[in-house]
Amino acid sequence: MTDDVLLVEVAPEHLPVLFEQQLDPEATRMAAFPSRDRDAFMAHWAKILGNPSGLVRAILFRGRVAGNIVAFELGGQTLVGYWLGREFWGQGIATRALAAFLLLVTKRPLHAHVAKHNLGSIRVLEKCGFTVEREERVAGEEIDELVMVLSPPTALPRSEP
Repeated sequence: MTDDVLLVEVAPEHLPVLFEQQLDPEATRMAAFPSRDRDAFMAHWAKILGNPSGLVRAILFRGRVAGNIVAFELGGQTLVGYWLGREFWGQGIATRALAAFLLLVTKRPLHAHVAKHNLGSIRVLEKCGFTVEREERVAGEEIDELVMVLSPPTALPRSEP
């Protein structure tokens, strides 16, 4: 898609790498999302891959599995999310992957939930045109998150001849 970042359909051989990435304690802290054991992870991914309304891609960087990116319907909204292995952070990979993914997912508005302390992910979303819609606390948890939105482009008013 963009030079050394490629989005491909998730294949069975990608799942062990994605499993290991989601075990990283620093990544789960930044995402404010718990890791899963192998059986729960594989069951979750079977559900993701079996969802015909979702779009799921593995992110490859220089031929290596760097993470994944998804779009799915939930509660009447289209959500986008991504996960990048820590060794791939800070290299612009997530921004390039999201920009390429947004060419595939044309529905707007798109929403993303991001932990308020995850400044890197907030910046990725901002670079791709998302803006903060609201801040909220995750029910029953001590996690503040931002709900960010990528709105449809607004049409410029037409001038009358």
